[in-house]
Amino acid sequence: MRIDSNLGGDLRTVQDTARTLEDAGYGGLWIGETQHDPFLSSLQAINATRTATVGTSIAIAFARTPMTLANIGFDLAQASEGRFVLGLGSQVKAHIERRFSMPWSRPAARMRELVLAMRAIWACWQDGTRLDFRGDFYTHTLMTPFFSPPAHAYGPPPVYLAGVNELMTEVAGEVADGFFLHPFTTSRYIEEVTLPALRRGRAKAGRVGPDGEGTLDGFTLAGPTFVTVGRDEVELAAAAAGTRGQIAFYASTPAYRGVLDLHGWGDLQPELTRLTRQGRWAELGDLIDDDMLRAFSVVGTPEEVGEQLRAKLTGVYDRATFYTAYKVASEIWPALLDASRPEGAPAGRGE
Repeated sequence: MRIDSNLGGDLRTVQDTARTLEDAGYGGLWIGETQHDPFLSSLQAINATRTATVGTSIAIAFARTPMTLANIGFDLAQASEGRFVLGLGSQVKAHIERRFSMPWSRPAARMRELVLAMRAIWACWQDGTRLDFRGDFYTHTLMTPFFSPPAHAYGPPPVYLAGVNELMTEVAGEVADGFFLHPFTTSRYIEEVTLPALRRGRAKAGRVGPDGEGTLDGFTLAGPTFVTVGRDEVELAAAAAGTRGQIAFYASTPAYRGVLDLHGWGDLQPELTRLTRQGRWAELGDLIDDDMLRAFSVVGTPEEVGEQLRAKLTGVYDRATFYTAYKVASEIWPALLDASRPEGAPAGRGE
């Protein structure tokens, strides 16, 4: 299991931060699409690092077309010498329609087709295959030499998809190379919902094991996981308050209710939604009890959290990122990183 880091900030600071994180031992740097363009930041991070994986986690797929994403991904794969991962997510209807002014319909089916369309475009550029993709959402049938980037030694990047619900998760297993587990998940949800959906998708794609079932061999599971960490009771209390608030924020989203329902907590979701509509954000975390906190997050000192993370994630996650929804003392990070590495892994490699 590799330990990765999120990478934020504006373009003036990305290179320095990326270099510092790689030197600290993080194996990968993930860039989200929030206040800044994730691909510009990815290029800056690529230029500042030597060995770290650099990827988007996530870029918003439906804000773009398969052709624009194919161009960006192909170029960044070459610029990074194969270190770039194109991580995509759907976002939600309101943002796609009202923020990006783009069409929204059947997100799982659209995402499946978008990835297949990108792969058809890449096959045209890399292998010389005639471009003739015709789907329900996207059609790509024109590609001339003037607009075709030359094939390169690294080929197209891996594609990871993000999701929570079963349909999108199954699509990821079918058409992607990896999957971002959402921070709003639990070990039970992963075992009972996520992994079976991924295996169904892998089976659809013909990726089956000796038992005839879908196999996750060669498929990467990555993503952020809540950590609630502090060196003393004061720091732990502040960390717990921050984590409770973020868990509650996600729990207020109707699309994520399935995670709550699995644990018998589904009735909490309408109450949280009601509070958000009333603007009572500060009260959300009060509804998250200790059982819920520990279902979604590991809790303790850096050493305790590291031990819990290894027990919780090893054998499930291939790459994990610390998710802290609160201010963390800078002195905690090195201890947490060292404590989270699998036993025997050398410092400075993030794995």
